[in-house]
Amino acid sequence: MDVVDLARTQFAVTGSLHFLFVVLTLGLAPLVAIMHTRYAIGGNPLHERMTRFWGQIYVINYALGIVTGLVMEFQFGLSWSGLSHYAGDVFGAPLAMETLLAFFLESTFLGLWIFGWHRLPRALHVACIWLVTLTAYASALFIMVANSFLQNPAGSAEVGGRLVLRDFGALFTNPTLVFALPHVLSAGLWAGGFVVMGASAYHLFRRTPEREFFIRSLRIGVLTAFVGSLFTVGFGYAQFGPVGSVQPDKFHGAVPGTALGLMITIGQLVQFAVMFVLTPLLIRDVLARSRWLHPLLMVMTPLPFVAAIAGWIVREVGRQPWLVYGKLSVADALTPGLTRADVTASFAGFAGVLGLLALVDYVLIARAVRRGPGRVVLGAADLPVTAEPAPAHAL
Repeated sequence: MDVVDLARTQFAVTGSLHFLFVVLTLGLAPLVAIMHTRYAIGGNPLHERMTRFWGQIYVINYALGIVTGLVMEFQFGLSWSGLSHYAGDVFGAPLAMETLLAFFLESTFLGLWIFGWHRLPRALHVACIWLVTLTAYASALFIMVANSFLQNPAGSAEVGGRLVLRDFGALFTNPTLVFALPHVLSAGLWAGGFVVMGASAYHLFRRTPEREFFIRSLRIGVLTAFVGSLFTVGFGYAQFGPVGSVQPDKFHGAVPGTALGLMITIGQLVQFAVMFVLTPLLIRDVLARSRWLHPLLMVMTPLPFVAAIAGWIVREVGRQPWLVYGKLSVADALTPGLTRADVTASFAGFAGVLGLLALVDYVLIARAVRRGPGRVVLGAADLPVTAEPAPAHAL
């Protein structure tokens, strides 16, 4: 494997690990916001407990996902300085907007939501989690704008050997973005629904005392997975036309055994299972009572994540050998003078850090799920502060 292929592999591995955090964040945020809204309107304590339980899982994933995103930024300067030099004036703009407008606001509102329990007015507190959701979606928008520019450098022109931005609006109407953004957001709902479904099935299988809590959560998970899978597959197929017109060879590998074939197979099989098996069983109130089905639901939990990674690989591999399609090749974008030893060392370091973070994320989420809603830290009422009696000599 030469230095170019090694650098590509490094970015594929680290990007895939980071994307695991992203899809779960995009999927859980709106669910937590809806749960919190229901509690704020109806005052049902069960909805409050659901908000805190699933919200804590969201916070764990978000906190660790931030660190994985930093590794992605390092790689642009370390391995792909040719991209920054040639297209940084255009490609960097949506990335900067994602950081300054979306990420900072998202983190701020999330902090207010985390520490606002029992402190902020109820309506303002709910508004914070909805703003977290909206800014998370805005973050996805800017990232997809940047990625779509690499797929089709719309709105730019080459001046003096570098790309410059000529039409800012063209970045947001890029044909490789229009259906790709809702496809990614829907995949997040699909993944989030499966996590809620799998965790709920785990507790129902164990016959924990919180049966009503997890029956309701199971319904939310299955219905969310139904909506997410429906729109993920729909917007996935919708991309074949506009993307194919820009990159005619991208989808020629749509046969069994390729990356694309794996994505389509998993997507269609899981969509069929959700639409024609799980949802009817849920409607007939059979799913929660059928204990033999619960292990199957747990085993199915990773499938949307596998499909999401396969889809991302299809999107990236399909434009090869270009980094900026038709403008800058992958080989030309590589940092000059980069050796195989340099990439191997950074690959080992980055993959090791992200792999460890993914493992920690899984362990922490699994522990939070096992503990159940009775031992949630997020939103727990503050312990009363009691004054110690003054010593006798001070009286």
